[in-house]
Amino acid sequence: MRLYIIRHAETEYNKLGLIQGSEVDSVLNKVGRKQSKLFYDFYKKLNIEKIYVSGLKRTLQTVKRFIDNGIPYEKINDFNEISWGVNQGKNDDLEEYKSLTDSWKNGELDKKFNSGESPNEMVVRVMRGVDKIIKENFNSVLICIHGRALRVMLSKIINNDLSKMDKYVHSNTGMYVLEYDKGIFTIIDRNLRKHL
Repeated sequence: MRLYIIRHAETEYNKLGLIQGSEVDSVLNKVGRKQSKLFYDFYKKLNIEKIYVSGLKRTLQTVKRFIDNGIPYEKINDFNEISWGVNQGKNDDLEEYKSLTDSWKNGELDKKFNSGESPNEMVVRVMRGVDKIIKENFNSVLICIHGRALRVMLSKIINNDLSKMDKYVHSNTGMYVLEYDKGIFTIIDRNLRKHL
């Protein structure tokens, strides 16, 4: 199975450097709509059998041209972005934000903001989504998710170590290409941006 995994296109929250988690159901901005079109124009010939998106608008909007062209899709709420709790919508240069993500790098993966979600909580639902896709057993799928969700997914299936998640660099519509065979995931390409 080949998995094409992309982060959604740009939103105004991304542009302004604001923390945008699962409770923020933002839409693509002008730049994001352009990124989405460029991604589609570059990859429309890929033989994708099914598309999976999170339950948030920005992922569906990013890949809507593929869906409009007849590729079946499914929303998987388990792929929603992490909840940043009380700091949702605040500037991402917040000292508490840096302190929290640094603690995750040190293996403190149960830490979270008040009313938020930890990586150890998030990975349970993200892997439910991955398992569902693997069981459906298509040859080629496109998954559109979120920055932290992408990092949690890759660090779990590649390293089985969530403290490594920040090594998975991502950008809006940047694409990872993975192969899955007999229980093993292999990264073929990372954060492809040649369509932009």
